[in-house]
Amino acid sequence: MSERRIRVLIAKPGLDGHDRGAKIVARALRDAGMEVIYTGLHQTPEQIVETAIQEDVDFIGLSCLSGAHMTLFPRVMDLLRKNDASDIIVTGGGIIPEEDIPSLKESGISVIFGPGTPLDEIIDYHKNTIRKH
Repeated sequence: MSERRIRVLIAKPGLDGHDRGAKIVARALRDAGMEVIYTGLHQTPEQIVETAIQEDVDFIGLSCLSGAHMTLFPRVMDLLRKNDASDIIVTGGGIIPEEDIPSLKESGISVIFGPGTPLDEIIDYHKNTIRKH
């Protein structure tokens, strides 16, 4: 019997309309053997958490280029806790200033992938983190 594949939800919260990077990451994770669900643009934190729970994902990958990450990412974490789904690992990516990363990690975001992060590094993070989880 084979292992269950890693399930990842790639989400674009808020009004950010730029999703090329999110789609590239989604494709790389899929090509690495993971099941990937892409929410599309303009998702609310509530929609993201509801989809993550319904789809029984292991990870949520949040992508934000609009500057709203300090509001949207912690809101997703709060909603996961309120819905007894804090076992879902949340990663972030996009244009995130270095000085914001410690606060985001305090809120529960596992890791932040900045622009130019090698796709192999993102894939390895997901594979290695799920093994430890």
